[in-house]
Amino acid sequence: MSGTHTPSSSGREHPGEQGAADPIRLLAIRETPLSVDEVFAAVGDDAAGGTALFVGTVRSHDGGADVDGLGYSSHPSAEAEMRRIAEKVIADFPVRALAAVHRVGELAIGDLAVVVAVSCPHRGEAFEACRKLIDDLKHQVPIWKHQTFSDGTEEWVGA
Repeated sequence: MSGTHTPSSSGREHPGEQGAADPIRLLAIRETPLSVDEVFAAVGDDAAGGTALFVGTVRSHDGGADVDGLGYSSHPSAEAEMRRIAEKVIADFPVRALAAVHRVGELAIGDLAVVVAVSCPHRGEAFEACRKLIDDLKHQVPIWKHQTFSDGTEEWVGA
C-alpha cells in the first residue's frame, strides 16, 4: 500500500499544450486517515474553472440495520485498477487534474473512506468526471467492505 503521489504513464497532453503536466496528481490506498485538504490541493490548476470533490464517509446504518463499524481490505492490484480508471476518465473528459485516495483497515462511524476530486475547465465537466471516477472506483476496484452490525451480525460487501 502506498500513500505517495504516483505519476501516470499515460503521457496524455491537453490539446494545444506542449509537455503538459500529468493530470493524475494523487492515487493511493492508505491505512492512515484521509485528508480532504490534501486531495483538494492536489487538483489545483490555474486553467480549471471547476473542481468537483466527493467524500465518502462511514455511515451508521445500511439496509435498515445499525452499523457499529467496518473494515476495508484491498487486493494487491487495487492501485493499478485505480490508475486504469483514472486514465479512462482523463481520456473521456477534459481533466486538468485528478486525485483519488481510499482507506483500508478498521474505520469508525464518520471516518472518511474515500476522497476523489477532479478539476476541469468548466463545472459541468468537473461534476461529470468526478461522478464517473467515484462510480467506477466503487464498482471496479477490488476493495472489499466488512460491516459489523449492532445486532452482532456481519457481512462482506463487494467480495
